[in-house]
Amino acid sequence: MLHYQPRVALENSHIVGVEALIRWNDPETGLVPPIQFISLLEETGLIPEAGDWALRRAVQDQGHWLEAGFVAPHIAVNVSPIQLQQRDFVKLVQRAVEELGGKGCGLDLEITESLIMEDIESNIRKLKAIRDMGLNIVIDDFGTGYSSLAYLAKLPISTVKIDRSFIITMLDNSDSMTLVSTIISLAHSLRLKVVAEGVDQEVQAKILRLLRCDEMQGHLFSRPIPFDEMSALIGNSGTLETGG
Repeated sequence: MLHYQPRVALENSHIVGVEALIRWNDPETGLVPPIQFISLLEETGLIPEAGDWALRRAVQDQGHWLEAGFVAPHIAVNVSPIQLQQRDFVKLVQRAVEELGGKGCGLDLEITESLIMEDIESNIRKLKAIRDMGLNIVIDDFGTGYSSLAYLAKLPISTVKIDRSFIITMLDNSDSMTLVSTIISLAHSLRLKVVAEGVDQEVQAKILRLLRCDEMQGHLFSRPIPFDEMSALIGNSGTLETGG
């Protein structure tokens, strides 16, 4: 199943996007933590199928929100290394987009910084083709993958997500604070949006507002929640109070 964690806007805590997170609901034991089953999917070669399912399910859920008359937020779906390496990956994404009616479907693809850098030229071509479909490309875990600044300017991306390790430690570590501030300034100079992950405390949110971070995501606003609960939040003004 998919759970969704909202991303909220800096100025008003309005839900502007959600991240789709795959979950396994075992009939006997309940929800199994991803750390226990993602590696199993990788070992058994099922990651591409699981990733394709997650992409299609996210598109379906987006469609349900639109049918309900909601102002549906963008849905970000994570892409695994094996998925991106597939020759037909672009076609799989295109098929999912066409199911929702083509361009402007409100779908984002989250790809880790280190993954993009593995085969940069090939990945740039794939990502440009996906961007041309009307999707947004988001770099996840930014600050951990040693990107070349020259390539960063070439990547067809719209958003960077600051790795949660920097957000968690920035209150006690001046180097982390400097990195967060620098990433925000760099991204804005390249006309990119910035999302801070792992925002769990109000004091973190206050600092990120001062630094003009565009969006925030974390337990301060909401944990990852099932589709029905997410639908209720979107239908109820789409604005989150902290401590959600």
